[in-house]
Amino acid sequence: MLTGLDWTQSALLMLCGVLLDLLLGEPRRFHPLVGFGKLASAIERLLNRVSPSHARSAVAVRTGAADIARGALGWSLAVLPLAAVAAMCIALASATTTAAAWVLHALLLYFAIGLRSLRDHNLPIAESLNAGDLPTARKLTSYIVSRDTRNATPEDLAKASTESLLENGNDAVFGALFWFAIAGGPGALLFRLANTLDAMWGYRNLRYNHFGRFAARIDDALNFIPARMTAFSYAMLAPSCAGKRRALQCWREQAPAWSSPNAGPVMSAGAGALGLALGGPAVYDGETEQRPPLGAGAPAAKQDIVRAWRLVHATCWLWLVSALVIAGAEYA
Repeated sequence: MLTGLDWTQSALLMLCGVLLDLLLGEPRRFHPLVGFGKLASAIERLLNRVSPSHARSAVAVRTGAADIARGALGWSLAVLPLAAVAAMCIALASATTTAAAWVLHALLLYFAIGLRSLRDHNLPIAESLNAGDLPTARKLTSYIVSRDTRNATPEDLAKASTESLLENGNDAVFGALFWFAIAGGPGALLFRLANTLDAMWGYRNLRYNHFGRFAARIDDALNFIPARMTAFSYAMLAPSCAGKRRALQCWREQAPAWSSPNAGPVMSAGAGALGLALGGPAVYDGETEQRPPLGAGAPAAKQDIVRAWRLVHATCWLWLVSALVIAGAEYA
């Protein structure tokens, strides 16, 4: 490992980071990712040569290679200095006291994961649907997905929230845990910043198609192994042997149809584990997009939001227990 930690220390610090997240949740003021988002936006405005109005023009001309190079430079300026500063702070703390370095590792993991955030953003949608408050459910769902929720039905909202939980379980939790195990707090931070840039720049539109391509490909690479570990974990936590087989089959047969090499395995396996039929039509910018199917079974309903959260939560504890078991095996 690149952490300077042994497996026992790494596993215990992973547990500490998750517990801090569950206890404290996202910082309500001065959230680091909010500050990073502002920095990334400033870098994009400086380096990306297309303005928002020009990006919508049908006659705009793009020079792909130059834009990709500027996007790579922007990614490097946004992510690498912060990861380097984090690594330097831990190195300096280690020279003073090991405990200080451990605290920094745990704090960096806390800032990088969002397990409680997934709960806090999605369970209120289920509660609003249970109360029959469709306007509030639509508003809350619009905060977590890019699709149009203005005319969404309860079934549409349940599907959107369930898909978001499954996919972001990997992006907001398991990817960060994986890279923490590999490279400690700086690794978790680098992963989360890269994932955030993909969410900001990784769109296939005129403005970002070339500029954001480097950010999208880096995120794909960093997520490749964690996404498949997440998909396998979802399958193994299905409540029955039939559910496990269904999840693995959905992963194998449906994931290749998705444009994202990592969201496909995660969501297809998760939907299969839950026995749900996800994917299909969704409205983006007023137009209905027919997406490939995910999973098999009944359409998502309001109670399935809670079921998806429980699957993500259980997967997190499966990973933590597995890390502790591996740590214990070192001394066996």
